Amino acid sequence: MGERRDGRVHAADALKGVDLDALLPEAGVAGLPRRGPVVHSGPEVAKLFRVGAPFWLIAGPCVLESDALNLTVGEALARISDDLGLPVIFKASFDKANRSSPGSPRGPGVDEGLRKLERVRAATGLPLLTDVHAPEQCAAVAEVVDVLQIPAFLCRQTDLLVAAGETGRPVNVKKGQWMGPAEMKGAAAKVRGAGAAGVALTERGTFFGYGNLVVDMRSFALLRQAGDAPAVFDGTHSVQRPGEGAGVSGGEPGHIPALVRAAVAAGADALFLETHPEPAKGLSDTTNMLPLARLRPLLEQVLEIRAAVRPFAWEAGARG
Repeated sequence: MGERRDGRVHAADALKGVDLDALLPEAGVAGLPRRGPVVHSGPEVAKLFRVGAPFWLIAGPCVLESDALNLTVGEALARISDDLGLPVIFKASFDKANRSSPGSPRGPGVDEGLRKLERVRAATGLPLLTDVHAPEQCAAVAEVVDVLQIPAFLCRQTDLLVAAGETGRPVNVKKGQWMGPAEMKGAAAKVRGAGAAGVALTERGTFFGYGNLVVDMRSFALLRQAGDAPAVFDGTHSVQRPGEGAGVSGGEPGHIPALVRAAVAAGADALFLETHPEPAKGLSDTTNMLPLARLRPLLEQVLEIRAAVRPFAWEAGARG
């Protein structure tokens, strides 16, 4: 069983021979030292979903994969959170309901997906985020995760937004690729009016012709103003090339660092980055996930940029 330099056991190795279905969120993983109370859980997570909160990160693989893979990513994110003092929310989807091809893997489904997410929390202490696609999913998903996410293609679906808000959990709403930032005011109002503990709005690029996305750096100030909510930048989906792959979306991941640095300098309040140890071997979004080994160096740069760039009080939508 492999050990890290600090003597702690890798989560993926600790799972060998463990009855995974017996694991409960409060039980921890056999052989893995506990981190103490869940980091930024419940009300602490909700505090991130307001203007003026500390900078934070949503990260994880696109879709839930094997427990070993999920926990390898989760443990790396937990170390980054500890080392950099950066609040991190683990994300992964249980169902990729909008895949380009009918034969593409969609994920483990809601029941097994929620069990996999519980194992990540047990091993790492990280709070959890996942997508919901239908109103009837929201209540059950909210029993397990800390944050519900509305996919971009569904960001105007009133019944879904209301159902997510009614859970009382914070909700991250991704901006539709065809929408302007100011148009997200209604989405934020629907979620907040239904009772959500907090709201965030995520920029993930805007369609520029066919198969291309561009990011308007004014968007972060405009989103923050429109929704009275943190403006998150999705640096991985923003480099997608929809419809440009062979039956799947293509991507240009080499542009992720530049866009992320620019977004933080322009005032993004948080980041959303899908990451994987070997993106080419992932089950979804293989062409636009950030390799896990490149995440920490990028975040270290990001934190330096954020510390150096102090907005003027007279700027439009200056962050809190």
